[in-house]
Amino acid sequence: MVNKRSKNEVKRQQILDAAVSLFTEQGYAATSMDLIAKNADVSKQTVYSHFGSKDELFSASVEYKCESLHILDLSLDDLSDPQTILLKLAQNFTDFITSKEACAVHKICVFESTTYPQVSEMFYKAGPLRVTNEVTLLMAKLHQQKILDIENPKQAALQFLNMMKGELWMQTEFNIKDRISPEEVEKYLRASVAFFIRGYAL
Repeated sequence: MVNKRSKNEVKRQQILDAAVSLFTEQGYAATSMDLIAKNADVSKQTVYSHFGSKDELFSASVEYKCESLHILDLSLDDLSDPQTILLKLAQNFTDFITSKEACAVHKICVFESTTYPQVSEMFYKAGPLRVTNEVTLLMAKLHQQKILDIENPKQAALQFLNMMKGELWMQTEFNIKDRISPEEVEKYLRASVAFFIRGYAL
């Protein structure tokens, strides 16, 4: 029984890897369940046994990509050092939003939003909204433990995430060839985290 579950997990990962690759390279409309099955080296029936529809698979692919980049892979047991915790979150978030896959899916959603409006909604719920909700919980804990004075956790989460996008995200979105250096990005994130903490200091 254990081996069977293990094989199922391997197949599930193969399907998700193939789906992420195809959705980002070809878009939502041009990617079929047949093609995903072929690229994952599994049967179409196996794809449907794990994911009931293409919509479900697309949403799962976004969640899978978020998890693989460890955006929210933070230890919340000890929040006494908010500078370190928030900086790690900022770094993870920046890596995600400037990744090839995230940028490709974002552009797909914009391009196909008229014909396939559900695609944008699925991406929003599986990616941005999920991250926002998790960061909101972090902000609430910082307030509850009297580390920062955050009376509106969701508002603080949105402020934090949008501030961390910075110049690199804009350059990535517009595919600018010459981009700011990793050192400049790190300096910006550190300054932004410090600014955020000062704003919500007790």
